[in-house]
Amino acid sequence: MTTAKSELLQGTLDLLILKTLAPGALHGYAIAQRIQERSDDVLVVEEGSLYPCLYRMEAKGWIAAEWGKSENNRRAKFYSLTRAGRKQLEEETALWERISRAIALILERA
Repeated sequence: MTTAKSELLQGTLDLLILKTLAPGALHGYAIAQRIQERSDDVLVVEEGSLYPCLYRMEAKGWIAAEWGKSENNRRAKFYSLTRAGRKQLEEETALWERISRAIALILERA
């Protein structure tokens, strides 16, 4: 994952993708776009990071993929959360909240 202004902790791309797919299925380009838009253009997910992550998450059973038509009428693979993916999203969100609180404590006390 490449970021416009900062590097992310390892593993956060999974969380970002799972959260982005929570409302419904999206194709890869739309996932990357949504992450960039929602981060106010701070986080830019490159294809070289996105697709290997999607394939790995699909292999783990967190997401499912099926072919469909994109908004510009092109054939695209759409990814959606599975039940296991929703559970993983809950677990990763809880972990992220614990880590971010711990970091905030350190920064406040430093």
